[in-house]
Amino acid sequence: MEIRSDNPEHGFQFPGVFEIAAIGNAGLEAIVPRLLAEAGLVVVEGSLSVRAARGGRFVSVKLSFHAEDRGRYEAAHHALRAHPDVKWTL
Repeated sequence: MEIRSDNPEHGFQFPGVFEIAAIGNAGLEAIVPRLLAEAGLVVVEGSLSVRAARGGRFVSVKLSFHAEDRGRYEAAHHALRAHPDVKWTL
C-alpha cells in the first residue's frame, strides 16, 4: 500500500518505514534490534548500520522499522530510551 500526499510538508505518513538511531555504550548493536522486536516492531532486514566513536566507548546504531501509526513510532523511541545503555535516540 502506497500513501501519497499532495503536500510533502505534511510530515510523517503512516503506515510507513522509519529510521531510528540510538547512541550509547559500545555493544548497543546487539541490543537495539532485540528491544524493538520485544516492543512488537518489525525491523527491516539488512537495515542495521553501526558507527563507533573515535575512542570506541560509544556507538551510533541506525536501523529501519515498520510503524503502523504514530503510537508505534513513539513506542520504538520509548523502548530504546528505557534501556540504560541508550543515551539518546534520533
